[in-house]
Amino acid sequence: MNRREFLGTSVGFAGAALLPGYVKARRVLPLPPDFMPDPTPGRINNLKQTVRFGLLTDLHYADIPASGTRIYRDSYQKAIDCITVSNELKVDFVIETGDFKDQGSDAAATLSYLQTIEAEIQKFDGPTYHVLGNHDADNISKTQFLAKVRNTDIPPDKKFYSFDKNGVHFVVLDANYRSDGADYDSGNFDWTDANIPKNQLDWIAADLASAKGPAIVFVHQLLDGIGSPYVKNAAAVRTVLENSGKVAAVFQGHHHAGSYKLINGIHYYTLKAMVERAYPANNAFAIVEIVPGRKIIVDGYINVDDHEFIL
Repeated sequence: MNRREFLGTSVGFAGAALLPGYVKARRVLPLPPDFMPDPTPGRINNLKQTVRFGLLTDLHYADIPASGTRIYRDSYQKAIDCITVSNELKVDFVIETGDFKDQGSDAAATLSYLQTIEAEIQKFDGPTYHVLGNHDADNISKTQFLAKVRNTDIPPDKKFYSFDKNGVHFVVLDANYRSDGADYDSGNFDWTDANIPKNQLDWIAADLASAKGPAIVFVHQLLDGIGSPYVKNAAAVRTVLENSGKVAAVFQGHHHAGSYKLINGIHYYTLKAMVERAYPANNAFAIVEIVPGRKIIVDGYINVDDHEFIL
């Protein structure tokens, strides 16, 4: 059974069949006219084995009424669809890049939403990983959040970390720090004040230096610009990534509309938010494939276009 046949016959929550238009036709992402493939050794050209992962972001799951275009409850079934596809395609892992849940009336309610949506993610038959987002510390702490989710083979106290899969090095960052260096904690933050502190910058540089293969980075807030959705010291972070000579792409969340930029040979891809608009007509997730031979394919679902990044 191929992917289109599987999606056409799968049954969603309460027996609702997935829509026939679930798979979009692939399109190649336009590159700048002066783009040249990067010949730097280690940036995926030496990869011997394909790696695939399920990618989702900004679920904002909560058992609360909708607010504008954010349909919080629908993220539950949308996540089920993502995990169903990821299991059928037997991807290597699933990762969500922040704002996994939204806020309840108190910490107990928020933690119950977190447990509910995490239980669905754990139905994936393989490793799972989480990136901290600003809403993940709305009225709970990072410690409370990390205690309720599973980052496979990662100690539960690690806010940023790395792992390897099939020759690729994956790096998960945490930009949820105020300008004074303090953690976002139980709502004690301004979402426009996102930072990656010096100790994490030093860790990134050391981690990438010791990486044996090409690297992919995950972060919630954006690293490819200046302004409210971006990490305040994004330029410093990009310098560390570029100096390593190993980073092929950065996958981000936070900006619900999604976006893409190519900066100094690194692809910055922001996935659209899952929480936006009602199910089943809307959903947003992707299966990302890192292909030997200097290519990354993003297979988008429902509201996510397909892209190819030529490295």
